[in-house]
Amino acid sequence: MDTLRADAVQDIRFARSADGVGIAYAVHGSGPPLLIDACWLSHLQFDWESPVWRHYLVELGKIATVIRYDERGHGLSDRGVTDHSLEARLADLEAVVEDAGLDRFALMAMAQGGPVAIEYAARHPDRLTRLMFYGSYSGAQAAATPEELEMLAAFEALIKVGWARPTSEFRRVFSSMMIPGGTEEQMRWLDDLQARACDTETAVISRAQRQVTDSTWRLPELDLPTLVIHSRGDQMNEFHHARHLAANIRGARLVGLDSNNHVVLADEPAWPMFLQEIADFIEPDRRATPETTTDDIAGLVSPRELDILRLAAAGRDNDTIAAELFLSVRTVERHLQNAYAKLGLHGRTARTAAVARLLSHT
Repeated sequence: MDTLRADAVQDIRFARSADGVGIAYAVHGSGPPLLIDACWLSHLQFDWESPVWRHYLVELGKIATVIRYDERGHGLSDRGVTDHSLEARLADLEAVVEDAGLDRFALMAMAQGGPVAIEYAARHPDRLTRLMFYGSYSGAQAAATPEELEMLAAFEALIKVGWARPTSEFRRVFSSMMIPGGTEEQMRWLDDLQARACDTETAVISRAQRQVTDSTWRLPELDLPTLVIHSRGDQMNEFHHARHLAANIRGARLVGLDSNNHVVLADEPAWPMFLQEIADFIEPDRRATPETTTDDIAGLVSPRELDILRLAAAGRDNDTIAAELFLSVRTVERHLQNAYAKLGLHGRTARTAAVARLLSHT
């Protein structure tokens, strides 16, 4: 898996919100600006070396100038804040936009960031080039099932009882629902993040105020390119929230990821699909150029991926490739997905044609 380069840095800055609260934000990467709306649990510095978020930061930084920020009362932003209303959180986003000098940019809402992003898009349609929702919703209780409402109440009780405990058994409930497919290292990191991100009082107050925030009524007003991407087996925010978003935003495109993780992990087949969808959405004209040579490809993909690409370019289907290389079909599919993502290729027919053209230089 890719790791952060030794010379990779994030530039941490501070914006001042309308009520005077200091909002920490970070900038890294290069390309068109991509602002990621703050979600519930974050810590800019702690996330930077995270086994859960590192692959997101690395790969998104290769295709965009990424701006992300800690929610008020969380991470490196000012602590001890009691106002977590929609208006306050919207003002935080606006403050980051102005302090970072953003003119027009793509906005990604993750998890609980959905209502704030919707409100910003409705009030400032001229500022956004693209709008994305990842594992998000228009409101925690919008289209919620009775079981989900019961779960929300149970979460609040767990936070009150277990958030500040030195042992992590209560926090592990959240971690196991966010990344049920995670390793023990990744689970421990999420356990620790919860304690580092904010104190118990802030966790309870901020969550309670977010639960009653609902921007569903704004959805028909939105009229810009919109991508809704969501894990089909997401246990934190179930997939029907994604369907609800896409069905109520004009022209929105819905992409379901084959994952049970709220945060798609780097070793999942869903990860290269997620990255490819985001890259193509941010820059629709991204393509591999005919000038790319086999040597160039070899520098981007593994030897095994290159072998499989050669066979795919020669017209072999996945079953035949698997038989020739003594691999499972699923392994072949995973190698192809990883290789296509590394090469910036998309679309089943287009990918095969493009790879054939690229390998014709041999």
